[in-house]
Amino acid sequence: MITLYDYWRSSASYRVRIALGLAGLGWQTVSVDLLAGEHKAAAHLARNPQGLVPALEIDGHLLTQSLAIVEYLDETRGLGLLPNDPSQKARIRASAHAIAVDLHPICNLGPARHAVSQSAGGITMESWMQHFIAPGLAAFEVMIDGGTYCHGEKITLTDICLMPQVYNANRWGVSLESFPKLRAAIEALSVHPAFAAAHPDQVLQS
Repeated sequence: MITLYDYWRSSASYRVRIALGLAGLGWQTVSVDLLAGEHKAAAHLARNPQGLVPALEIDGHLLTQSLAIVEYLDETRGLGLLPNDPSQKARIRASAHAIAVDLHPICNLGPARHAVSQSAGGITMESWMQHFIAPGLAAFEVMIDGGTYCHGEKITLTDICLMPQVYNANRWGVSLESFPKLRAAIEALSVHPAFAAAHPDQVLQS
């Protein structure tokens, strides 16, 4: 049995849910409520010393870090998320990392809440998120090739990183109007079964 230690609104967990869906795998979910602090409890710290989600039990392994998990699924289940050509692989990783490594961490709940609490009212959650998400996506728009998906006609690691960030952009009122390549990818990915099933609203209702 594959077990995903998950939080419905976690961007990192969302990525892994998409990849599991693309692989056609079934899994059981164990919710780790971030708002209730369950990620800092001893039981979860035993799974992931960082106190983060997701964690994935699969093939006799306990894996952490969403990008590492997605690449594991890519390599063991043949998802084809990265091309063989080294330069193209580097370009796709660069655009994926622009979101997952650079943009997502600074917009995570911990840093954002700390900034708000220390600002004496000068920063709100909305202003913090908008300040970082909008320029981050503007750079991302330039980095991707466009087409049906972010890099042409095949789903890649970049698409898996994009959609959770789109959810956050919509949540915090960031306009996507000036990003035509990004919006084209969103339109195609939104109706893909693996992406649709992984959406936080679907997880919350299940």
